[in-house]
Amino acid sequence: MSEDKTAIRNAATVIVLRDRESDPQILMGQRGAKAAFMPNKFVFPGGAVDAADAEIFLARPLPDLCAQRLSEQSDPALTHPLAVAAVRELWEETGQILGQQGSWQQTPPEDWVSFSQTGHLPSAHALQFVFRAITPPGRPRRFDARFFLLDAEELNSDIDNFDQACDELSHLQWVPLRKARELDLPFITEVVLAEVEARVTDATPPEVVPFFRNDDESSLFMQLKGRTPDWRDD
Repeated sequence: MSEDKTAIRNAATVIVLRDRESDPQILMGQRGAKAAFMPNKFVFPGGAVDAADAEIFLARPLPDLCAQRLSEQSDPALTHPLAVAAVRELWEETGQILGQQGSWQQTPPEDWVSFSQTGHLPSAHALQFVFRAITPPGRPRRFDARFFLLDAEELNSDIDNFDQACDELSHLQWVPLRKARELDLPFITEVVLAEVEARVTDATPPEVVPFFRNDDESSLFMQLKGRTPDWRDD
């Protein structure tokens, strides 16, 4: 049976921010011209959750508040694999390591072999859940994407070295936040950028997490608080 490419897949996206107090910059790359989803667009590193992500050990889990908000309007069992996917996708697409030194106690799946060879265990403690959005109907690919903000100081790698990155994103670069809107961006990336700009010097978790929920019947803008979410029709 062939895969339904229009089915909504859970995904994790990582917004890496550096020099937030002086000259804030974010890590972005460009998708290929032949990509089925958002060709040629500049995006943050990220991608879909893999089945194996649920079995990967995290040296340090997500912060409690982050995990709680991820479970609102979602299966709580997804919290761990989403965090793992964020670390994995960041490594695969940029070659950057979010983890701590240590030895794996399990044989890593194929997608994790290169990460394990760096001598690190994945860690999610520095991820801050800041946005969620579902791709609108009618697109060739649909994702339920959770966006995580990450301070570049938490990385255990040379933040200017992308030699270990796969070729899914080209033109990997640190983009000055003030110039990011000059790039060819997806709409949702522009929306997320506005959230980042609003809290660039504030490292504390947001009071609420915005959630753009698009389904076949309507589009909703929701606010995830870790309890009962507020919402309104768009």
